[in-house]
Amino acid sequence: MLCVVPGLSLQRELVSKLIWPGRFKPQARASLRQCLHELNRELQASGLEILQTSNTQIALSTISVQTDVQELEAALSNQDAKTASAIFGQTTCQSILCDLNLGEELENWLSVHRLHLENRLRLSVNQLLADLKTTVQYTAHDTLAAAWQHWSGVGRLQDRVGLAILPFQHLDDLGDESFLPEGAGEELSSRLGAITEIALASRTSVLALQSQSITLPQMAEKLNVTHLIEGTMHRRSDGVSLCIRLIDGLSGMQLWEDRVYASETDLFRGRQVIGANIVASLCKALGISPLSTPARRMTPHRDAYALYLQGRSLSQKTMVSGAPEKAVELLQNALEIDPDFAECWTALAEAYISTIVYTPCVDKVERSAKAAECAERALALEDKQGYAHAILSIHEWTSFNPSKSLEYALQAYRLEPANADVTLRLGSCLLYLGRTREALPHIQDAIDQDPVNGRNYAMLCTAHLNLGNYPSALAAGQSMVDMGLPGFHLALTQAAMGNHDTAVETYYDIRRFVGTMIMSPPGSPEVSDEARDFYLLTAAKGVVSGDAEARETYSNLIEMLHQTLSDPYDHSVAWPAIWMGHSELVMKIYRECIHPANMPGLMHLWTDIEPMNRTRNHPGFMDFAEDVGFVDAWEKYGWPDLLASDNRAKA
Repeated sequence: MLCVVPGLSLQRELVSKLIWPGRFKPQARASLRQCLHELNRELQASGLEILQTSNTQIALSTISVQTDVQELEAALSNQDAKTASAIFGQTTCQSILCDLNLGEELENWLSVHRLHLENRLRLSVNQLLADLKTTVQYTAHDTLAAAWQHWSGVGRLQDRVGLAILPFQHLDDLGDESFLPEGAGEELSSRLGAITEIALASRTSVLALQSQSITLPQMAEKLNVTHLIEGTMHRRSDGVSLCIRLIDGLSGMQLWEDRVYASETDLFRGRQVIGANIVASLCKALGISPLSTPARRMTPHRDAYALYLQGRSLSQKTMVSGAPEKAVELLQNALEIDPDFAECWTALAEAYISTIVYTPCVDKVERSAKAAECAERALALEDKQGYAHAILSIHEWTSFNPSKSLEYALQAYRLEPANADVTLRLGSCLLYLGRTREALPHIQDAIDQDPVNGRNYAMLCTAHLNLGNYPSALAAGQSMVDMGLPGFHLALTQAAMGNHDTAVETYYDIRRFVGTMIMSPPGSPEVSDEARDFYLLTAAKGVVSGDAEARETYSNLIEMLHQTLSDPYDHSVAWPAIWMGHSELVMKIYRECIHPANMPGLMHLWTDIEPMNRTRNHPGFMDFAEDVGFVDAWEKYGWPDLLASDNRAKA
């Protein structure tokens, strides 16, 4: 277990719980003490001092221990395709720490680390394959590609069938609005998303492409899927017919079709029939085995279900004025009808988070607490909801408990590794903690699942920027702009590359988003277009021009805003403070209040570029890290990429 991640330390409490799950805590602790004593005795007899233990932690000396995983990752990092191919050949289809049958809790812990390793390796292999092709090393490229494919085996991430479910077409002879088409699509999404051999494209990306005039093969290419599912629901006075079709993504040709005929009441009550029968036939057409899963605990109330679908849909339309607040209202109405509707509680938690991030409000921490209460209610009713754990992960940051946040994020990922939002939550949590190298595979995997969601590219851009991968950061930042989002992160990358004039233009261009995607801070007065433009030009020059005087001018301005705004911790103050290296203001803001809207600024604490690195290099940074809970999380889960050993010793 200690070899899984180089330098990983584990809590003694966790190890005793995982390896001796059936024993009382004192017995499990005693077993661990005896185990460590015997291991040390055997190792020291051979002159090996590799175990590092304390009253709370266990670790290995990374200098003394080398594993096949470390050798493989080093080979990929050093572009040694020959060694990497050989190691893949020696370990074909083996999982890390396989055949350890010590109970479900250990297996769950291992499943998270196995998925993380596969993501990490996939990212490294793809990068090396691209480099080999660029340098015309075709033999090495083909050998590594074959070895990777052979090692991956059946059922690993990159070999899954890529599938996207398009919104079902609705034909209605009765003339009123019906929720059944969306409900049928949601049921299919839930069932198919639980099958490990299927990589289901995110609903967000699918909806983003629906409005574009592109062909089905073009849509499949943009979504990075091999197959599409279309559906048509026809509601008549005598019942409902549902037709579902499987489309080949490359050709756009239909491969399979199934139909269901039922009364409207039976169709609503028969979600299990749709889930079992249609999914079984669909999996057969795809050549994979369906996963037998228990039916979800939904709601027997038609009105509650309709309100749930409407509310959840609105909560995802974050850029539509008033949509997040209306979503909260509709979901609350649904829960008044059925307070035991677990998934609706999770949707309400998500809607509260949306109101924090996308509407001007001053009670952000209070709303985050409401979101956490809803997530806890959902888990009390149905404890397998990964996304509810992800919501709790967000809220723990507001309580200055990033250690607990990462614990929730890992649990969410274990439960729903194919959920792009869950995967991104784990990646973002690691990114905020400065563990960029570990975060990057999760962020990339979330984008693979949700490739047309521009907001995801902000974290990808920042991760590459933190690692000094400027071309990759530039490409990710440009992807955001191409998808119609403000170019903050692109401008930061351009400035880091020395293109300050271009960066100022990119940053200043965000003025066209003010009032829609960029909301004025709560309580701030309306300003004229001229005043807005003057402010944003001042901001652009202060953040990315590289001019020290311009930076000082804007730093003074955001200090004033911090003192006068209704929300002194608003991201419009917190983010620029980090970007300009205004260390004292950064540490003051985040010591006093972290909320879901200013939280993403934390990922730039780990950008090792002047002036953004000033906060991390500030003499008081480690005290700040202690105050906001960073150090506790680092001691439990691993230290950041950029912190030197002397800082660790001080902590």
